Amino acid sequence: SGINAEYGRHCFCVAQMMYGMVHACNLQAKLSRQDLGILLTACVCHDLDHPGFNNTYQINARTELAVRYNDISPLENHHCAVCFEILADPETNIFQNVDKDTFKVIRQGIIDLILSTDMARHGEIVQNFKEIAKKFDWKDPINVKQLQAIMIKCCDISNEVRPFNVAEPWLECLLEEYFTQSDREKCEGLPVASFMDRNKVTKPTAQIGFIKYVLIPLYETLCELFPEIEPIMLQPLKDSYVYYESKKLEEDLAKDETDRNKTCKALLDEKIELEKKLAGAEKQISSLALVVTNSENVSTTIHE
Repeated sequence: SGINAEYGRHCFCVAQMMYGMVHACNLQAKLSRQDLGILLTACVCHDLDHPGFNNTYQINARTELAVRYNDISPLENHHCAVCFEILADPETNIFQNVDKDTFKVIRQGIIDLILSTDMARHGEIVQNFKEIAKKFDWKDPINVKQLQAIMIKCCDISNEVRPFNVAEPWLECLLEEYFTQSDREKCEGLPVASFMDRNKVTKPTAQIGFIKYVLIPLYETLCELFPEIEPIMLQPLKDSYVYYESKKLEEDLAKDETDRNKTCKALLDEKIELEKKLAGAEKQISSLALVVTNSENVSTTIHE
């Protein structure tokens, strides 16, 4: 379907960003081939068979996925399941020559990484990495797993790192997906997140808060270990933030101008309405004055 095709392209983009990050940080010299394979495979598979409606919708609507996975990261659990259904087929099992014990490690690594892409765990994962970034130990498997988790998170939401002409079409797709979900939530009487409501969101308002409070802190955290990615990944995010702030200012100025025009029109309409009422009142006064004058003339004639 169209949704699955879009998510297929997204998975490719995430894997491509991971490949670039691996080389920018020289991770091929620091991580094992197995760990690199886990990273790239998780990227390719992290959104398999995505239905186009997020975890919040799945849980609130009590969908089959939410029921199956007990409201715990239903989408990410589903992506994992589809991934290993594909790998269970001998024709598509890229790990078929790996021994059972090694495959068990690889499988767990992929599962952990795909589950870490649930944005509900964002704060936890970033905080965990912050605590080890300054004293990172490449020989500590737990440290390596935490690094892998924050890297796949960075790549998953890396759209604004890319050039504007590449990033904007993806943003339009994302917003349309949000709007489709919020429209359905309204129809079904479910809670609607304001950042997904087509009546409340524009491109700048959608991006400013996300870049400032999610993306920049996330990449700053990774830059503590890899300062070399600051000019090629963190700086583009800051540039994007400035761009959307300027667009927001343009929107606000245009809105202010529209509001001023509406206010002026309303005042003009009110003035015209008052002038009409005043003209009507003057006409009534003239009529009353005529009646009074006629009455006085009649009275004078009678007395004479």
